[in-house]
Amino acid sequence: MFFKRDIFGNPVIIKRLIYMLVGLFSYLGLNMRNRMRLHNSAILAGLPDKNVLIISNHQTYYRDVMAILHSICSAKWGTNDNLKTPVYLLQPYTRVFYVAAEETMKESGLIPRLFTLGGAITVKRSWRSNGHDVERGVDTRDVDKIDLALSDGWVITFPQGTTKPYAEGRKGTALLIKKNKPIVIPVVINGFRRAFNKKGLKLKKKGVDLDVQIKAPLDIDYDAPAEAILEQLMDAIEQSEKFRFQYYRPSAE
Repeated sequence: MFFKRDIFGNPVIIKRLIYMLVGLFSYLGLNMRNRMRLHNSAILAGLPDKNVLIISNHQTYYRDVMAILHSICSAKWGTNDNLKTPVYLLQPYTRVFYVAAEETMKESGLIPRLFTLGGAITVKRSWRSNGHDVERGVDTRDVDKIDLALSDGWVITFPQGTTKPYAEGRKGTALLIKKNKPIVIPVVINGFRRAFNKKGLKLKKKGVDLDVQIKAPLDIDYDAPAEAILEQLMDAIEQSEKFRFQYYRPSAE
């Protein structure tokens, strides 16, 4: 057990230590300076150990992932919807990987390095590079890495690939689902943009309600067109056009 490695050859003991370290660091901002409210995490407790894809909207670079990892670890520990005491960090659930932009994870600093060691699957964005719009083909090696991660565990991904609200979803997530046929769990987060800066490492405001809503597995027709699956995903994480207009309130003139 001590020398066990994950599917990419990373020592599991190192991942456990990173989860504990990052978990304790992030807990202060999530559930002491603010109030993280977790809903329906029991859904996570009964899932198999592999081929689970968690999709979510995106509000900060790092804090969103931290919050979802807290949710997973607490559910696997047996403390559903309860983050009052982070005892679950004593034995974190480490069969989890998360998709992250390569350019973000190459930034200097301790947190990007820890996240990379802790299970980040770095990918090159085909539509964005160094703050500019680009058009380039998808690197098949990136796809292979995600396929491999799903074959051995859970993968967290953000279909929009950006923290901009109601941004268009990327079809690559739908193609990934068609290929691997995973259990797909939608997660909707809220409040993180108000509480933290864009990277999610600095606190902007205290006392914010941070909501993490876990939804039931999607009933997906894996043979449907990728466009139809993507539309289903965007509805599930409440980022489609109909949700934009539902929550938009024009200012009084």
